[in-house]
Amino acid sequence: MPRPKRKEIKLTHESAVALMQEIYNECVEQRSTAIRIQNKMIGFMHEATDMALIGPVLKEQQKIIDSSIEKKLQLSKLLATIASKNIEASSSGHMIDGDIRETINELLTKSQESKGNDDSLNYKI
Repeated sequence: MPRPKRKEIKLTHESAVALMQEIYNECVEQRSTAIRIQNKMIGFMHEATDMALIGPVLKEQQKIIDSSIEKKLQLSKLLATIASKNIEASSSGHMIDGDIRETINELLTKSQESKGNDDSLNYKI
């Protein structure tokens, strides 16, 4: 049974860290799957004419790899922002600042776009 979709998300320090970890894990999974597909396609290539058939697949997999790297970079920037704001683990009741919310919202949007979700589920953060 899939996890129920939430319409509104309350961001505290712990929930933001959990969300960032979930996005990171998804990026790692997407990247490793794309690399595995790429390697299989390269293994199928025996002649130069095979490249014409395999080329578009390799190009699409490279886009997925680049996208996952971009998401990881954004996550590291977000983590640096959180660390610079000195959010301590003991302040679990405090809400997250606006610039951090915007970055997390961008990551959620990019994550939904890369999954290709057709349901237009919008989160309020």
